[in-house]
Amino acid sequence: MNSYSRRDWLRWSVAAAAPLTYAVSSAQAPLKHNPFSLGVASGSPNHHSVVLWTRLMPEGGSGTLPLALGDVSVTWEVADDEHFKLNRRTGQVMALAALAHSVHLELEGLQSDRWYFYRFQFGNAQSAIGRTRTLPHPEAMVQKLRVAYASCQRWEHGYFSAYEHMAQENLDIVLFLGDYIYEYAAAANSVRLPTGGWVTSLSDYRNRYALHKSEKSLQAMHAQCPWLVTWDDHEVSNDYAGLVRGFSGNITIDFEAQRAQAYQAFYEHMPLRASALTRSLEGLARGAEMRIYGQVTYGKLANIYLLDDRQYRDRQVCNKGLGFGSGWVDPAQCEEWLNPQRTLLGSSQEQWLHQSFANARNDQRVWNVLAQQTLFGRRDYRQGAGQYLWNDGWDGYAAARLRMTQSMQNNALKNPVLIGGDVHENWVGHVMADANKDDSAKLGVEFCGAGITARSAGNAKLAERLAENPHFIFADSERKGYGVVEFTPNQIQTELRVVDDVRQPQTKIETLAKFEVEAGVPQVHRKA
Repeated sequence: MNSYSRRDWLRWSVAAAAPLTYAVSSAQAPLKHNPFSLGVASGSPNHHSVVLWTRLMPEGGSGTLPLALGDVSVTWEVADDEHFKLNRRTGQVMALAALAHSVHLELEGLQSDRWYFYRFQFGNAQSAIGRTRTLPHPEAMVQKLRVAYASCQRWEHGYFSAYEHMAQENLDIVLFLGDYIYEYAAAANSVRLPTGGWVTSLSDYRNRYALHKSEKSLQAMHAQCPWLVTWDDHEVSNDYAGLVRGFSGNITIDFEAQRAQAYQAFYEHMPLRASALTRSLEGLARGAEMRIYGQVTYGKLANIYLLDDRQYRDRQVCNKGLGFGSGWVDPAQCEEWLNPQRTLLGSSQEQWLHQSFANARNDQRVWNVLAQQTLFGRRDYRQGAGQYLWNDGWDGYAAARLRMTQSMQNNALKNPVLIGGDVHENWVGHVMADANKDDSAKLGVEFCGAGITARSAGNAKLAERLAENPHFIFADSERKGYGVVEFTPNQIQTELRVVDDVRQPQTKIETLAKFEVEAGVPQVHRKA
C-alpha cells in the first residue's frame, strides 16, 4: 500500500467529499466504454445530508483506471424529480486515483424527510439515475419507517435476484449487515465461479467488489434508496477477530496489511463518509481504526444503532488445537468462556453504546433498533443437559452479551429490536435478560436474516433445535432472501421474504412468515 501523509488526507477528505467550485481534470475525448458500470449508490443519511457514491471503471470492467490519469473531477446532479427539472443542483466532485477513482459526495444542506434524484457524468458518459432520501428531523413526529435487512451474498451459491423483488418493497432504508463479498476462490457445487481466485490483496478486493456490483439487481436496489452498511468477516477473511486472522486463503500473508487493504476496498465501494477513515490511509495501513459504527435517528419514531462486531473483538476461544477461526464448543470444557473481560464490540464501542442507551432514556423515541452482524440469542445445538455453542457469535462472548442486556435494563431502553445476519438462517425470537436462563425477563425481540444466497444446513433438525431454545418462536434453515420491517408508533410488522431458487437468475418471491410486535410489549407473535 502506498504511504500518504496526514496533509494529503486532510486535503482529500475535504476535497473528495465536498462539491467542488473548480475543475481538476476531466475526460476530453469521447469515451468508448461506460465508466459507470458499477452503478450508483447512496447511504449514511441524516436529516440534512446524504452520501452519493459511484466508481469510475476502466474498459473491460476490472482493475482501476490508470493512476497516471490522476485525480479527476466528476459532474453530479441532484433534483426533486427524475427528469432533473425541479430544484436542480449541480457541481463537481473528485474521484481520487488513490481510492480507485471512487466518489463519495457528502451532499449537505438538503431538506429533511425528502426524496431526491441524482446522477453523475464523466466526459460524454452519464450514470444511471439514483433515488435517495434524507431522514426526518430528529424532533419530527413520524408515522412510518419501512426498512429491509439483508446479508451474506456469496457469488458461488447463486444469483442476487432477491434484490429485484426488494426494489418493489417501497423502502425508506436498507440495512446491510455484513458479508457483502466473500473472499473464497470457489465452492463445492458452485452455481457460478468468481474471478480472481483467493482474495488477499487490494487489487483482489477491488475486483471482487466490482464482480458483485456487476449484478444488475444489486445495482438497481442501491439506486432505490439509501443504505446503512456494516461488515462481517468475509469482507476480509473468514472468522477473523480484530487483528487475528481467520482461516481462509494464504495464511502466510501479513494479516494486518491484508486487513488494511480490505478495509480500504470496503470504503472505496460503500457510500460512507470520509470520517470513517479516522487516521487516513497511512493510519489504516498501521492498524488504525476504520469507524463504521454509529447511530441515526428517524424522527421521534426510532433510533438505529449500527454496530461493528469484527474490528475490535477478542479472539475466539477453545478451538480444537488452538486453531484460527471458529468452532463448536462445550462451554463446560472451556475455562475462558465466561471470562468477564472478553469483548465482542471492544471497550470504546461498548461505552459508546451504553451512553447511547442512556441518552435514549431521555429522547423517548418509540423503537431502539440494533442493526448488527449476527444472532444475539443463545443457539444451543445439544439436546438435553449441557450445551454445544458456536464460539464466533454472541454465544462465544457471553459476558459481553450480558453487559449489553444489563445496560438495556439499567437504562430502561424502550422497545429494543435486534436485527442480524451471518448464520444463513432465519431466526425470530426474544431478547432475554440472561440468554442462558429461559425464565429470565424478556427485554425485546430479535430478527436474524437468512442471507441473499449463502447456503445453510437445511431443516432436518430444526424442530429439535427450536425446542432446545424456546426463546425463539420461529426458524428456517433452507430459504434465502431478506426481511422487511415496518415501524409505526404502535407496532412493528415483519415479513420474511424468500425466493424460490437462488440458483436461477430469475425467481419468484413469497412471504415465508409474518410477525407482529406491539410497542411496550416485548413479545413477538406470528401472524396467520
